[in-house]
Amino acid sequence: MYRNILVAVDGSENSMRAGKQAAQLASLIKGVEVTVLYVSDFDEDSNEKFHDGGSIEFELSRKKKTQPVREALDREKVFYETKVMHGRPAPVIIEVANDGDFDLVIIGSRGLNPISEMVLGSVSHKVVNQVRCPVLVVK
Repeated sequence: MYRNILVAVDGSENSMRAGKQAAQLASLIKGVEVTVLYVSDFDEDSNEKFHDGGSIEFELSRKKKTQPVREALDREKVFYETKVMHGRPAPVIIEVANDGDFDLVIIGSRGLNPISEMVLGSVSHKVVNQVRCPVLVVK
């Protein structure tokens, strides 16, 4: 069964649902570890720094986007760690998933960028096609 689960979140409704699915699934498996990954996009970073005017607000924004997932994992008493990385979401998620010892990646079907989505969000589509372990896409 699964021992290490990677759940990618971006603050969107679908990523929150993905996080809740991760918490529910992980609660059924003894000894599982979950990594909550938030990838801060370079373009998004520059816009937020400009508008927020400081790194404290910037960090609080990141925590808000992962908070519902962390709360769901806490409720289910699942061991987890949170990672915040910088870069383009798809390549970073793929690299973390392929370089880590993950048995499963859980990701929302569509994120916060409606322009780059078609049937399946461009990030989730790339992750499904390039990650070597199973991927659960949640809508």
